[in-house]
Amino acid sequence: QVQLVESGGGLVQPGGSLRLSCAASGFTFSSYSMSWYRQAPGKEREWVAVIRSNSSWRNYADSVKDRFTISRDNAKSTVYLQMNNLKPDDTAVYYCKADLGAPLWGPGTQVTVSS
Repeated sequence: QVQLVESGGGLVQPGGSLRLSCAASGFTFSSYSMSWYRQAPGKEREWVAVIRSNSSWRNYADSVKDRFTISRDNAKSTVYLQMNNLKPDDTAVYYCKADLGAPLWGPGTQVTVSS
C-alpha cells in the first residue's frame, strides 16, 4: 500500500523543540524528493521544507529557516523535520508529501505551541 504516515506532533511551549517523522511505504522512497507542509486553522496549506532524494539539496521557507531542519534516512524510508525554537505561529497540522508525479500526502500530525 502506497502511503505516508506522520508522527511526533504534540503540545510544546514556546522555545521548545519537536521532531516529526514521516514513514513511507509502497514506493521506492530513495528515488523521490520529500517535502513538509503545514496548515494553520483558517489558513491555506503552506510549504515548509524540501529535501532531494539523495539529500544533496534542501530548502526552507523563510519563516522556518535557521530553526527547522529537514533530513531523511533512505534505509528506513523516513523523512524527518527537526523543529527548534518553536513559536506560537508554528501551530498547525504538519503534512509530509512525496512528489511521485501525482502528489502523495500523509494524514498529518498536529503541532501546538502554547504556554
